[in-house]
Amino acid sequence: MSEILCSTGTMIGRPNGRDFKLLAQFAKRLSCDGFEFMMYDSWYEQVDKLLDFLKEQHLYIPVVHCEKRIGELISKGEETETVFEKFRVNCRAAQELGAKKLVMHLWDGLTSDAFFENNIRTYPVLQEIAAAHGLTLLVENVVCNHEAPFKHWCELAEKYPDIGFIFDTKMAAFHEELEQLYAPEMRWMMENGHIQHFHVNDYAGGYKDWKNLRTLPIGSGHVDFDRFFAFVREMGYDQTFTVESTAFDAEGKVDFEMLNRQFDFIREKMG
Repeated sequence: MSEILCSTGTMIGRPNGRDFKLLAQFAKRLSCDGFEFMMYDSWYEQVDKLLDFLKEQHLYIPVVHCEKRIGELISKGEETETVFEKFRVNCRAAQELGAKKLVMHLWDGLTSDAFFENNIRTYPVLQEIAAAHGLTLLVENVVCNHEAPFKHWCELAEKYPDIGFIFDTKMAAFHEELEQLYAPEMRWMMENGHIQHFHVNDYAGGYKDWKNLRTLPIGSGHVDFDRFFAFVREMGYDQTFTVESTAFDAEGKVDFEMLNRQFDFIREKMG
């Protein structure tokens, strides 16, 4: 049975001061099966306080999203012990929260995939650290400045045959790579179990349309979700999905009804 998760990043952000304690009241208003916890770079100095709070809430958190700046630093070639120590903090947090999957932006930021050799070289170090914490490291199809996510996935899978991926519908649509997911020559990604998690978000822009790279609710863009869910069901996928649609406004007010509609839609499509 698939699990429908909500990213904590949909509700906790700069407009409400990234106040993780808001989750205590927010979680009660959601009909999701659990949460994908999004780690922010401003939380490292209070990570123990953060973990104590989350464990007190008894939230079900099977997936943690690694802090994104780690991937950006790797992209820049800054694979220092400081970077790896930050990654270990993310892994420890995921382990203590009971997560089994760790989502990773292996490349990120303005540098993006400009120096992909740095990212592909660093992956096994990260994978080893994650495995030591009982986590499956999943590389996301993050948008690229130079090439495209599927090309990098193929390079990674050729070098590291046991690698796991997380597929984001918005990021795929940004690169016009949704068709790649369905292509017969790419079915090995699903058939061999590489894709182990999905982010389900809509997209309203065109090809590499940076000004429209926003995380939209299902139905607010042009992603064909009927086809998408028919495909993942056909492939026998029954693992986790996460809704990442931004739900807070400029004042930090959260649209819980919108989020709950997303969960209901996915449940309906997955039967």
